[in-house]
Amino acid sequence: MPGGLVKTGKGGLLSPWKESLFLRACRREKTPRPPVWLMRQAGRYQASYRALREHVSMLELCKSPDLVAQVTVNAVQETGVDAAILFSDLLLPVEPLGLALSFQKGEGPAIAPAIRSAADVARLRPVDVGDSLGYILEAVRRTRLSLPADIPLLGFAGAPFTLAGYMIEGGGSKDFSLTKSFMRSEPKAWHSLLGKIARVVADLLNEQISAGVQAVQLFDSWVGVLSPSDYQTYAQPHTRSVFQALPRGVPALHFGTQSGALLPLMRDAGGTVIGLDWRVPLLETWKRLGPVGAMGNLDPTVLLSSRGVVRREVQRILAEVGSRPGFIFNLGHGILPATPFENVVALVQCVKEFSSR
Repeated sequence: MPGGLVKTGKGGLLSPWKESLFLRACRREKTPRPPVWLMRQAGRYQASYRALREHVSMLELCKSPDLVAQVTVNAVQETGVDAAILFSDLLLPVEPLGLALSFQKGEGPAIAPAIRSAADVARLRPVDVGDSLGYILEAVRRTRLSLPADIPLLGFAGAPFTLAGYMIEGGGSKDFSLTKSFMRSEPKAWHSLLGKIARVVADLLNEQISAGVQAVQLFDSWVGVLSPSDYQTYAQPHTRSVFQALPRGVPALHFGTQSGALLPLMRDAGGTVIGLDWRVPLLETWKRLGPVGAMGNLDPTVLLSSRGVVRREVQRILAEVGSRPGFIFNLGHGILPATPFENVVALVQCVKEFSSR
């Protein structure tokens, strides 16, 4: 059947992924074991990915639906994870907004011209996601057709604050000082900028849902540079507007790093599952957040250790969680490029073997 649909006994259609461990955990239902997937599960730690990248640039890869489907599916097949996440980059929407995006080897992304004034914000172009980012949506369709029918597919986008930070800094930053200066000195332009970004992000996530993803994740990668007060004033309203624009019934994951002080505010902004990094005590933090799904929170550097250490740390997290429903095993950030491939496979196997459920 197309798109992974199968016939039911009554002649209807059933989506096998609906009862997958991942989607059941998103609904906070009891599962035989926690599902596991990993941020950056398609990446440079894989020999197959490195071989592909010898011939294509990052942007060429992201803009090729066939190659995106290939690397997304390869990650599932090679590691045995329970869910796929579309291979893409959260910065792609800056191009239709009118900015140039490039990736310099060893230096990360570069965006030009950087946003530095209210006039720069006013010059940003309106975005038709289906037209300007249609290659992402076609990649969703091709990936969904290529995946096993019982493997759910996640789409994703960057949160308004994080995208704005890249656009103002012109790339990455250690402290996002230009971003924080802009939001305080130009509050009207700041909220105009984040409002524009939020509309694009919401449209992109909704279009990915229409194209065939079963869940979405909002990455607020750099939100941890904000104080709780600044988050409430400058970021939370725009993040909330994104989540409010999404359809009910589609799981929405909400993730940020170094965000321990912000987690209750992030929960209030939206999301059916909150991603936790390794800097917060998992169970204690989850209890503070209340009835919400939780995802995390293994330190990615653990995967640079021996397989024995990997197994020990996985066991520790699973023992902490016990039989509590609504938990998704993941890292507290993406897989590091230097990670031994065998350790990623060992992690996935450990989650499956060591579950106490």
